[in-house]
Amino acid sequence: MTVNPIFPAAVAADPVFLSDVREGFGGTRKTLSPKYFYDAAGSELFEAITALPEYYPTRTEIGILDARGPDIAALLPRHAALVEFGSGSTAKLRRLLRHLPDLAAYVPVDVSGEFLAEQAATLRHDFPGLTVAPVVADFTQHFALPESIAGTPRAGFFPGSTVGNFEPAEAEVLLRRFGEILGSGAFLVLGVDLVKETTRLEAAYDDAAGVTAAFNLNLLKRINRELGGDFDLDAFAHRAVFNREASRIEMHLVARSDQSVRIGGDGFSFREGESIHTENSYKYTLESFRTLAGRAGWQSVEAWTDAEALFSVHVLRRD
Repeated sequence: MTVNPIFPAAVAADPVFLSDVREGFGGTRKTLSPKYFYDAAGSELFEAITALPEYYPTRTEIGILDARGPDIAALLPRHAALVEFGSGSTAKLRRLLRHLPDLAAYVPVDVSGEFLAEQAATLRHDFPGLTVAPVVADFTQHFALPESIAGTPRAGFFPGSTVGNFEPAEAEVLLRRFGEILGSGAFLVLGVDLVKETTRLEAAYDDAAGVTAAFNLNLLKRINRELGGDFDLDAFAHRAVFNREASRIEMHLVARSDQSVRIGGDGFSFREGESIHTENSYKYTLESFRTLAGRAGWQSVEAWTDAEALFSVHVLRRD
């Protein structure tokens, strides 16, 4: 393989992305953070995943939000600013907005600036009375909220079971950070996927149409485009498996053959069958998640599930 001639090794690259790739590929077990899924193409692919028949979390969570929207809204402070961490599509937000007529502001936070701007513009058009103040930031790191919401009661929104993409200890850190950003007395509404049978879980992350595979492989495409990599995407296969002992779905990109890849001037070797571990999605029980949230400084106020107990929506409060 040769270095991509359009994006050579000398190309100016995001130093954090490049550092994370070097660190992730330099160990005995190769890994890559799932936060790099969500460039513009990755965000669009994920939105496509949420509409797949195998992918139950989105439609199930929306069903809970539709059924329990008035109950959720009744627990949140009036005239609040709603901060959505990793906002993406506004489909779930709209389920809550209909029950929050006096919302002071909506603050979507996302790393994909282009996608964020598009969604914010659409929301302003559809809700002309709502103040929309987008923030381009990595929600896993500390960031500043807009000065315009200073002194306003705050609530966070973190749907989609994204909390499950973090190791439990990392999820605890993340929830604690959300609390620090939102401040004392804040509320947090979030989705949490629940433990269930293996076949249903694995099908949700390895759909028949191959959309999740394309989403996973987009990581390699992004490395090629942004870091001057020369991955052959056809040389890697998508794999999803439920690790019941760890209570998590694991996503991998598995090398189909022995190969070498160059990224940012560095060389990396892959053996046939070796994988890049790209994502974990932890599954919780109601009680195990309440315990985790409590360690992060959040008190459980209420939680709801669907009739099959596939998914849950929680309301938490920070003292």
